[in-house]
Amino acid sequence: MTLDKFRPLADRALGPFVSAAKVAGLSPNGVSVIAFLLALGAGGVYAVAAREPLLYLGGAVLVFLNGWLDLVDGALARELNVASSGGDLLDHVLDRYADIGIIVGLAAGVSQWELGIAAVTGVLMTSYLGTQAQAVGLDRVYGGLLGRADRLALVGVVTGVAAFVPNALAGLTLVGWLLVVFAVVGHVTAAQRFYHAMRALD
Repeated sequence: MTLDKFRPLADRALGPFVSAAKVAGLSPNGVSVIAFLLALGAGGVYAVAAREPLLYLGGAVLVFLNGWLDLVDGALARELNVASSGGDLLDHVLDRYADIGIIVGLAAGVSQWELGIAAVTGVLMTSYLGTQAQAVGLDRVYGGLLGRADRLALVGVVTGVAAFVPNALAGLTLVGWLLVVFAVVGHVTAAQRFYHAMRALD
């Protein structure tokens, strides 16, 4: 989870965006919903981008906006002093559906449904193990090779490059290889979290 190390730096850059959300009268939950809709939009763009690779650039922008607003909603909740368990639950549920929408869109675009299933289950199990640790009395686990911020950054960068490099490598496009990475690393990260949680419970 390399990008989470830069969370304090990102938090300092959020000020203008939090102020803009306040001026617009947006609630933290409203920002979460907008972020979710952007992720669905990215998935929709990715589903058709293989036919017009430059569309991958649009999807990449939507993914980066989703990730940024995912930071803004929490910062806005703290600024307004309205952070709540309900808001946290909504944020996590929408994040999971956003992950599904993006990965399904990627898989649909390159017609790699087997890889899509493997990738989405890896991502969901990673998130599940993180919150399940909390459910059994541990701190929420964020460790592992790939966290959500890392995944979104990878999606944005790889699909941005895919707009200009549509050719296949060893039978898979860049997007296909991205799904392979999510499938393998996602399940490895889930296993890491399970291992560390079990050790903490001993």
